[in-house]
Amino acid sequence: MDFALTDEQRLLRETVREFARTEVAPVAAELDRTKSFPYDLVAKLGELGLMGIPYPEEYGGGGADTLSYVLAVEELARVDSSLAITVAAHTSLGTQPIYLWGTDEQKEEWLPDLCSGRRLAAFGLTEPEAGSDAGATRTTARLEDGEWVINGAKQFITNAGTRISGCVTITAVTGGSGPDREISNIIVPNGTPGYEPGEPYRKMGWHASDTRPLTFTDCRVPESNLLGRRGEGFKQFLHVLDGGRIGVSAMAVGLAQGALDEALAYAKERQAFGGPISRFQAIQMKIADISAQLEAARLLTYRAALEKDSGKPFTLTAAQAKLITGRLAVRACEEAVQIHGGYGYIEEYPVCRFYRDAKILTIGEGTDEVQQMVIARCLGM
Repeated sequence: MDFALTDEQRLLRETVREFARTEVAPVAAELDRTKSFPYDLVAKLGELGLMGIPYPEEYGGGGADTLSYVLAVEELARVDSSLAITVAAHTSLGTQPIYLWGTDEQKEEWLPDLCSGRRLAAFGLTEPEAGSDAGATRTTARLEDGEWVINGAKQFITNAGTRISGCVTITAVTGGSGPDREISNIIVPNGTPGYEPGEPYRKMGWHASDTRPLTFTDCRVPESNLLGRRGEGFKQFLHVLDGGRIGVSAMAVGLAQGALDEALAYAKERQAFGGPISRFQAIQMKIADISAQLEAARLLTYRAALEKDSGKPFTLTAAQAKLITGRLAVRACEEAVQIHGGYGYIEEYPVCRFYRDAKILTIGEGTDEVQQMVIARCLGM
Protein backbone atom coordinates (compact mmCIF):
# COMPACT_ATOMS: atom_id res chain seq x y z
CA MET A 1 0.00 0.00 0.00
CA ASP A 2 1.52 3.30 -1.16
CA PHE A 3 1.18 6.13 1.36
CA ALA A 4 2.99 8.68 -0.83
CA LEU A 5 0.82 11.72 -1.51
CA THR A 6 0.15 12.94 -5.02
CA ASP A 7 1.01 16.50 -6.07
CA GLU A 8 -2.70 17.35 -5.87
CA GLN A 9 -2.99 15.96 -2.36
CA ARG A 10 0.08 17.85 -1.16
CA LEU A 11 -1.28 21.06 -2.66
CA LEU A 12 -4.63 20.53 -0.95
CA ARG A 13 -2.95 19.87 2.39
CA GLU A 14 -0.85 23.03 2.09
CA THR A 15 -3.88 25.08 1.07
CA VAL A 16 -5.91 23.96 4.09
CA ARG A 17 -2.90 24.29 6.41
CA GLU A 18 -2.40 27.90 5.32
CA PHE A 19 -6.13 28.61 5.65
CA ALA A 20 -6.15 27.14 9.17
CA ARG A 21 -3.08 29.15 10.15
CA THR A 22 -4.16 32.51 8.74
CA GLU A 23 -7.97 32.43 8.88
CA VAL A 24 -8.94 30.00 11.63
CA ALA A 25 -6.24 30.26 14.30
CA PRO A 26 -6.71 34.01 14.96
CA VAL A 27 -10.44 33.61 15.72
CA ALA A 28 -10.73 30.06 17.12
CA ALA A 29 -10.43 31.02 20.77
CA GLU A 30 -13.00 33.81 20.50
CA LEU A 31 -15.48 31.61 18.62
CA ASP A 32 -15.06 29.01 21.36
CA ARG A 33 -15.47 31.58 24.14
CA THR A 34 -18.62 33.09 22.66
CA LYS A 35 -19.97 29.76 21.38
CA SER A 36 -20.45 31.34 17.95
CA PHE A 37 -20.97 29.26 14.84
CA PRO A 38 -18.22 30.04 12.26
CA TYR A 39 -20.44 31.15 9.37
CA ASP A 40 -17.71 33.22 7.71
CA LEU A 41 -15.19 30.39 7.84
CA VAL A 42 -17.68 27.89 6.41
CA ALA A 43 -18.44 30.30 3.57
CA LYS A 44 -14.73 30.68 2.82
CA LEU A 45 -14.25 26.91 2.88
CA GLY A 46 -17.10 26.66 0.42
CA GLU A 47 -15.45 29.21 -1.86
CA LEU A 48 -12.25 27.14 -1.74
CA GLY A 49 -14.19 24.02 -2.74
CA LEU A 50 -13.55 22.26 0.58
CA MET A 51 -17.13 21.47 1.63
CA GLY A 52 -17.57 18.69 -0.92
CA ILE A 53 -14.06 17.34 -1.46
CA PRO A 54 -14.88 13.67 -2.20
CA TYR A 55 -17.90 14.26 -4.42
CA PRO A 56 -18.06 14.57 -8.23
CA GLU A 57 -17.39 17.87 -9.93
CA GLU A 58 -20.71 17.59 -11.77
CA TYR A 59 -22.43 18.36 -8.46
CA GLY A 60 -19.98 21.09 -7.49
CA GLY A 61 -17.73 18.78 -5.47
CA GLY A 62 -13.97 18.59 -5.54
CA GLY A 63 -13.81 15.33 -7.45
CA ALA A 64 -11.09 14.14 -5.07
CA ASP A 65 -10.71 10.99 -2.96
CA THR A 66 -11.24 10.09 0.68
CA LEU A 67 -7.56 10.55 1.53
CA SER A 68 -7.71 14.14 0.27
CA TYR A 69 -10.73 14.72 2.49
CA VAL A 70 -8.85 13.18 5.44
CA LEU A 71 -5.91 15.52 4.87
CA ALA A 72 -8.21 18.55 4.92
CA VAL A 73 -10.01 17.53 8.11
CA GLU A 74 -6.70 16.74 9.79
CA GLU A 75 -5.32 20.20 9.08
CA LEU A 76 -8.47 21.95 10.31
CA ALA A 77 -8.55 19.93 13.55
CA ARG A 78 -4.90 20.78 14.12
CA VAL A 79 -6.13 24.30 14.86
CA ASP A 80 -9.85 24.10 15.67
CA SER A 81 -11.99 21.01 16.25
CA SER A 82 -15.29 22.92 16.08
CA LEU A 83 -14.75 23.86 12.45
CA ALA A 84 -13.34 20.41 11.69
CA ILE A 85 -16.42 18.59 13.01
CA THR A 86 -18.68 20.99 11.11
CA VAL A 87 -16.94 19.96 7.89
CA ALA A 88 -16.66 16.27 8.82
CA ALA A 89 -20.28 15.83 9.92
CA HIS A 90 -21.51 17.71 6.85
CA THR A 91 -19.36 15.68 4.44
CA SER A 92 -19.30 12.18 5.93
CA LEU A 93 -22.70 11.99 7.61
CA GLY A 94 -24.89 14.60 5.98
CA THR A 95 -23.93 14.59 2.31
CA GLN A 96 -22.70 11.02 1.91
CA PRO A 97 -26.10 9.25 2.24
CA ILE A 98 -27.64 11.48 -0.44
CA TYR A 99 -24.72 10.84 -2.76
CA LEU A 100 -24.70 7.08 -2.18
CA TRP A 101 -28.42 6.30 -2.26
CA GLY A 102 -30.17 9.37 -3.58
CA THR A 103 -32.14 9.33 -6.80
CA ASP A 104 -30.98 11.53 -9.65
CA GLU A 105 -33.63 14.04 -8.64
CA GLN A 106 -32.52 14.03 -4.99
CA LYS A 107 -28.89 14.50 -5.96
CA GLU A 108 -29.70 17.36 -8.30
CA GLU A 109 -31.83 19.02 -5.62
CA TRP A 110 -29.37 18.77 -2.76
CA LEU A 111 -25.76 18.08 -3.78
CA PRO A 112 -24.89 21.38 -5.54
CA ASP A 113 -25.86 23.45 -2.50
CA LEU A 114 -24.24 20.99 -0.07
CA CYS A 115 -20.96 20.64 -1.97
CA SER A 116 -20.68 24.42 -2.27
CA GLY A 117 -21.25 24.97 1.44
CA ARG A 118 -24.30 27.15 0.76
CA ARG A 119 -26.25 24.62 2.79
CA LEU A 120 -25.26 22.18 5.53
CA ALA A 121 -26.50 18.62 5.85
CA ALA A 122 -27.06 16.61 9.02
CA PHE A 123 -27.66 12.95 9.86
CA GLY A 124 -30.21 12.08 12.54
CA LEU A 125 -29.49 8.67 14.02
CA THR A 126 -29.02 8.94 17.80
CA GLU A 127 -32.11 9.10 20.03
CA PRO A 128 -32.70 9.34 23.79
CA GLU A 129 -33.18 5.55 23.90
CA ALA A 130 -31.03 4.63 20.89
CA GLY A 131 -27.38 5.61 21.22
CA SER A 132 -24.86 2.81 20.90
CA ASP A 133 -27.83 0.54 20.23
CA ALA A 134 -28.76 2.58 17.17
CA GLY A 135 -31.04 -0.14 15.83
CA ALA A 136 -33.41 0.55 18.73
CA THR A 137 -34.73 3.70 17.05
CA ARG A 138 -38.25 4.72 18.13
CA THR A 139 -38.86 7.49 15.62
CA THR A 140 -41.63 6.35 13.26
CA ALA A 141 -42.72 7.27 9.76
CA ARG A 142 -46.00 6.05 8.32
CA LEU A 143 -47.27 6.52 4.79
CA GLU A 144 -50.46 8.55 4.51
CA ASP A 145 -51.82 10.02 1.27
CA GLY A 146 -48.43 9.93 -0.46
CA GLU A 147 -46.55 11.46 2.46
CA TRP A 148 -44.39 10.20 5.31
CA VAL A 149 -45.79 11.32 8.65
CA ILE A 150 -42.87 11.40 11.07
CA ASN A 151 -43.01 11.38 14.87
CA GLY A 152 -40.12 11.05 17.25
CA ALA A 153 -36.95 12.67 18.53
CA LYS A 154 -33.24 12.73 17.79
CA GLN A 155 -30.39 13.99 19.93
CA PHE A 156 -26.74 15.05 19.65
CA ILE A 157 -27.26 16.07 16.01
CA THR A 158 -24.59 18.24 14.34
CA ASN A 159 -25.35 20.98 11.77
CA ALA A 160 -29.16 20.80 11.95
CA GLY A 161 -29.94 24.18 13.53
CA THR A 162 -27.85 26.82 11.80
CA ARG A 163 -29.28 29.42 9.45
CA ILE A 164 -27.64 27.62 6.53
CA SER A 165 -28.83 24.12 7.50
CA GLY A 166 -30.54 22.51 4.51
CA CYS A 167 -31.74 19.08 5.53
CA VAL A 168 -31.37 16.18 7.90
CA THR A 169 -31.53 12.52 6.89
CA ILE A 170 -33.18 10.56 9.69
CA THR A 171 -33.65 6.90 10.49
CA ALA A 172 -37.24 5.91 11.23
CA VAL A 173 -39.29 2.75 11.68
CA THR A 174 -41.44 2.49 8.57
CA GLY A 175 -43.12 -0.85 9.28
CA GLY A 176 -43.09 -4.14 11.16
CA SER A 177 -42.49 -4.71 14.84
CA GLY A 178 -40.02 -6.40 17.16
CA PRO A 179 -37.10 -8.09 15.40
CA ASP A 180 -38.91 -7.68 12.08
CA ARG A 181 -39.00 -3.89 12.30
CA GLU A 182 -38.32 -2.08 9.06
CA ILE A 183 -35.97 0.90 9.34
CA SER A 184 -35.62 3.39 6.50
CA ASN A 185 -33.83 6.69 5.88
CA ILE A 186 -35.84 9.79 4.97
CA ILE A 187 -34.71 13.28 3.97
CA VAL A 188 -36.37 16.07 5.97
CA PRO A 189 -35.74 19.64 4.72
CA ASN A 190 -35.24 22.36 7.31
CA GLY A 191 -38.35 24.48 7.69
CA THR A 192 -40.75 21.56 7.21
CA PRO A 193 -43.76 22.03 9.54
CA GLY A 194 -43.56 19.66 12.48
CA TYR A 195 -39.76 19.49 12.38
CA GLU A 196 -38.31 21.50 15.24
CA PRO A 197 -34.58 21.81 16.06
CA GLY A 198 -34.17 22.35 19.80
CA GLU A 199 -31.88 24.70 21.69
CA PRO A 200 -28.12 24.03 21.39
CA TYR A 201 -26.56 21.85 24.07
CA ARG A 202 -24.18 23.26 26.64
CA LYS A 203 -21.14 21.14 25.88
CA MET A 204 -17.72 20.42 27.35
CA GLY A 205 -16.07 21.22 24.05
CA TRP A 206 -16.74 21.88 20.36
CA HIS A 207 -18.31 25.15 21.52
CA ALA A 208 -18.36 26.71 18.05
CA SER A 209 -20.14 23.79 16.39
CA ASP A 210 -23.90 23.30 16.22
CA THR A 211 -25.20 20.36 18.28
CA ARG A 212 -28.82 20.07 19.37
CA PRO A 213 -31.86 17.77 19.74
CA LEU A 214 -34.56 17.48 17.07
CA THR A 215 -38.25 16.71 17.45
CA PHE A 216 -40.77 15.58 14.84
CA THR A 217 -44.47 16.01 15.48
CA ASP A 218 -46.71 14.85 12.64
CA CYS A 219 -44.00 16.12 10.30
CA ARG A 220 -45.00 15.46 6.70
CA VAL A 221 -42.62 15.03 3.77
CA PRO A 222 -43.30 13.58 0.30
CA GLU A 223 -43.04 9.81 -0.17
CA SER A 224 -40.24 10.56 -2.67
CA ASN A 225 -38.03 11.76 0.21
CA LEU A 226 -37.30 8.13 1.04
CA LEU A 227 -33.55 7.63 0.63
CA GLY A 228 -32.71 4.41 -1.15
CA ARG A 229 -34.91 1.37 -0.75
CA ARG A 230 -37.47 1.10 2.00
CA GLY A 231 -36.26 -1.10 4.85
CA GLU A 232 -32.55 -0.74 4.06
CA GLY A 233 -31.93 2.07 6.53
CA PHE A 234 -30.06 -0.08 9.04
CA LYS A 235 -27.58 -1.30 6.44
CA GLN A 236 -27.23 2.21 5.06
CA PHE A 237 -26.40 3.89 8.34
CA LEU A 238 -23.85 1.23 9.27
CA HIS A 239 -22.03 2.03 6.03
CA VAL A 240 -22.33 5.77 6.71
CA LEU A 241 -20.84 5.29 10.17
CA ASP A 242 -17.88 3.38 8.72
CA GLY A 243 -17.09 6.34 6.50
CA GLY A 244 -17.75 8.80 9.29
CA ARG A 245 -15.23 7.04 11.52
CA ILE A 246 -12.50 7.78 9.02
CA GLY A 247 -13.37 11.48 9.25
CA VAL A 248 -13.38 11.42 13.05
CA SER A 249 -10.06 9.55 13.03
CA ALA A 250 -8.64 12.33 10.88
CA MET A 251 -9.92 14.85 13.42
CA ALA A 252 -8.22 12.95 16.24
CA VAL A 253 -4.94 12.80 14.34
CA GLY A 254 -5.13 16.52 13.65
CA LEU A 255 -5.98 17.38 17.25
CA ALA A 256 -3.14 15.21 18.57
CA GLN A 257 -0.76 16.90 16.13
CA GLY A 258 -1.93 20.32 17.25
CA ALA A 259 -1.38 19.38 20.88
CA LEU A 260 2.09 18.07 20.06
CA ASP A 261 2.91 21.28 18.16
CA GLU A 262 1.91 23.41 21.13
CA ALA A 263 3.72 21.22 23.67
CA LEU A 264 6.95 21.18 21.68
CA ALA A 265 6.95 24.94 21.12
CA TYR A 266 6.19 25.65 24.79
CA ALA A 267 8.86 23.21 26.02
CA LYS A 268 11.50 25.02 23.96
CA GLU A 269 10.37 28.41 25.26
CA ARG A 270 9.63 27.74 28.93
CA GLN A 271 12.62 28.35 31.20
CA ALA A 272 13.06 26.46 34.47
CA PHE A 273 16.10 25.49 36.55
CA GLY A 274 18.41 27.45 34.33
CA GLY A 275 17.24 26.44 30.87
CA PRO A 276 14.37 25.36 28.62
CA ILE A 277 12.32 22.48 29.97
CA SER A 278 12.78 20.71 26.62
CA ARG A 279 16.21 19.58 27.85
CA PHE A 280 14.68 17.49 30.63
CA GLN A 281 14.32 13.81 29.91
CA ALA A 282 10.84 13.62 31.46
CA ILE A 283 9.57 16.16 28.92
CA GLN A 284 11.45 14.55 26.06
CA MET A 285 9.93 11.14 26.81
CA LYS A 286 6.41 12.53 26.78
CA ILE A 287 6.91 14.26 23.45
CA ALA A 288 8.75 11.30 21.90
CA ASP A 289 6.00 8.85 22.86
CA ILE A 290 3.23 11.04 21.46
CA SER A 291 5.19 11.64 18.26
CA ALA A 292 5.73 7.92 17.62
CA GLN A 293 2.16 6.95 18.44
CA LEU A 294 0.83 9.81 16.32
CA GLU A 295 2.65 8.66 13.21
CA ALA A 296 1.31 5.12 13.64
CA ALA A 297 -2.23 6.44 14.14
CA ARG A 298 -1.92 8.68 11.08
CA LEU A 299 -0.86 5.78 8.86
CA LEU A 300 -3.73 3.62 10.11
CA THR A 301 -6.18 6.41 9.29
CA TYR A 302 -4.69 6.86 5.84
CA ARG A 303 -4.93 3.11 5.28
CA ALA A 304 -8.65 3.16 6.08
CA ALA A 305 -9.12 5.99 3.56
CA LEU A 306 -7.15 4.14 0.89
CA GLU A 307 -9.14 0.96 1.47
CA LYS A 308 -12.39 2.89 1.08
CA ASP A 309 -11.18 4.50 -2.14
CA SER A 310 -10.05 1.17 -3.59
CA GLY A 311 -13.42 -0.46 -2.93
CA LYS A 312 -12.02 -2.88 -0.37
CA PRO A 313 -13.82 -3.69 2.91
CA PHE A 314 -12.77 -1.02 5.39
CA THR A 315 -15.04 -1.57 8.39
CA LEU A 316 -12.28 -3.19 10.47
CA THR A 317 -9.60 -0.62 9.68
CA ALA A 318 -11.98 2.30 10.23
CA ALA A 319 -12.97 0.95 13.66
CA GLN A 320 -9.34 0.30 14.59
CA ALA A 321 -8.36 3.80 13.51
CA LYS A 322 -11.24 5.39 15.41
CA LEU A 323 -10.37 3.45 18.59
CA ILE A 324 -6.65 4.22 18.48
CA THR A 325 -6.81 7.84 17.36
CA GLY A 326 -9.50 8.91 19.80
CA ARG A 327 -7.55 7.58 22.75
CA LEU A 328 -4.35 9.11 21.44
CA ALA A 329 -5.96 12.54 21.07
CA VAL A 330 -7.04 12.48 24.72
CA ARG A 331 -3.59 11.41 25.88
CA ALA A 332 -1.76 13.88 23.65
CA CYS A 333 -3.87 16.76 24.93
CA GLU A 334 -3.45 15.66 28.53
CA GLU A 335 0.32 15.51 28.15
CA ALA A 336 0.34 18.88 26.40
CA VAL A 337 -1.56 20.42 29.31
CA GLN A 338 0.85 18.75 31.76
CA ILE A 339 3.87 20.12 29.92
CA HIS A 340 2.34 23.60 30.04
CA GLY A 341 1.89 23.25 33.80
CA GLY A 342 -0.43 25.84 35.32
CA TYR A 343 -0.66 27.69 32.03
CA GLY A 344 -2.21 24.61 30.46
CA TYR A 345 -5.25 25.20 32.67
CA ILE A 346 -5.69 28.75 31.41
CA GLU A 347 -7.94 29.43 28.44
CA GLU A 348 -5.40 31.78 26.86
CA TYR A 349 -3.44 28.72 25.76
CA PRO A 350 -4.88 26.53 22.96
CA VAL A 351 -4.11 23.28 24.80
CA CYS A 352 -6.85 24.05 27.32
CA ARG A 353 -9.42 24.16 24.50
CA PHE A 354 -7.81 21.15 22.82
CA TYR A 355 -8.19 19.13 26.02
CA ARG A 356 -11.90 19.95 26.28
CA ASP A 357 -12.42 19.08 22.63
CA ALA A 358 -10.61 15.74 22.81
CA LYS A 359 -12.85 13.57 24.98
CA ILE A 360 -15.78 13.42 22.57
CA LEU A 361 -13.53 11.63 20.08
CA THR A 362 -13.79 8.50 22.24
CA ILE A 363 -17.60 8.77 22.25
CA GLY A 364 -18.98 10.21 18.99
CA GLU A 365 -19.37 8.04 15.87
CA GLY A 366 -19.54 5.04 18.18
CA THR A 367 -17.95 4.82 21.62
CA ASP A 368 -14.66 3.01 22.21
CA GLU A 369 -16.68 0.08 23.46
CA VAL A 370 -18.67 -0.05 20.22
CA GLN A 371 -15.44 0.07 18.21
CA GLN A 372 -14.16 -2.88 20.21
CA MET A 373 -17.37 -4.77 19.45
CA VAL A 374 -17.03 -4.00 15.73
CA ILE A 375 -13.38 -5.09 15.72
CA ALA A 376 -14.17 -8.31 17.55
CA ARG A 377 -17.01 -9.08 15.13
CA CYS A 378 -14.73 -8.47 12.15
CA LEU A 379 -12.24 -10.91 13.66
CA GLY A 380 -14.89 -13.59 13.78
CA MET A 381 -15.60 -13.45 17.50
